[in-house]
Amino acid sequence: MPLHKEARIVPYTVDQMYSIVADMERYPEFLPWCAGLKILKRERDGAVDIVLAEMTVDYHGLKERYVSRVRLDHRAGMIEAKHVEGPFKRLDTRWRFVPLAQGCEVHFLTDFAFGNALLSAVAGVAFGFVSARMAEAFIRRADNLYRSVSLRT
Repeated sequence: MPLHKEARIVPYTVDQMYSIVADMERYPEFLPWCAGLKILKRERDGAVDIVLAEMTVDYHGLKERYVSRVRLDHRAGMIEAKHVEGPFKRLDTRWRFVPLAQGCEVHFLTDFAFGNALLSAVAGVAFGFVSARMAEAFIRRADNLYRSVSLRT
């Protein structure tokens, strides 16, 4: 079962990084292979937002749609997405943002398995590459949005 995790120190605040990951409707603007994202439902559980989101992924002509339940906990600096429906047996993603004196540390973890063994074997080869590219896309988004602000402070 492929698992990818990484941690990076970035010159952006927890709030800045959290807002990029939490703004799911913007993913098609910058996230590789994200062909569309639609919010199906929003609710609140105390201080935590719960979102049901449908993403359409287009990877080299293979289009798939899947639904995730996303838990957004701003106070804890954590965003977690769990697979609800789609081609995956499991697709779990977790972001954690830790404040530092000059920016924050971003922890990213994704864990997946396809329901189809053949598809899982084929996709497993590209999994690390795809996960790293996706994590990098969020850092590039922060660079595009905040670099000039960060350099002035």
